[in-house]
Amino acid sequence: MYNEKVMKVFADPKNVGEVENYDAIGTVGNATCGDIMQITLKIDNDVITDAKFKTFGCAAAIATSSTATEMIKGKTLDDALKITNKQVVEELEGLPPQKLHCSVLAEEAIKAAIEDYRKKQGA
Repeated sequence: MYNEKVMKVFADPKNVGEVENYDAIGTVGNATCGDIMQITLKIDNDVITDAKFKTFGCAAAIATSSTATEMIKGKTLDDALKITNKQVVEELEGLPPQKLHCSVLAEEAIKAAIEDYRKKQGA
């Protein structure tokens, strides 16, 4: 069902957990499948210096969370907002059609965390 890269990322995900003293948090879920994804960010001068995730879900949800956090580290907030679920899927070399919603959750969690940060900053 999953390709080799998805299985490799699922078996050894990066950035699992919660950033200590995080500056932003984004939590999203999909009521249909039950997946829940939370991303925490450490931000310095509008640059994401650290990102971690906690995900309750299938292999695709965990793989997309791990991949998304890797993709946004070192990026400005504006550049991180430009990352799409399609780019996450491409980075994973594809997902089964019925699992594409997991990549959408990753994109939404990034956006929710950045929105949380900007709200706290009064922006």
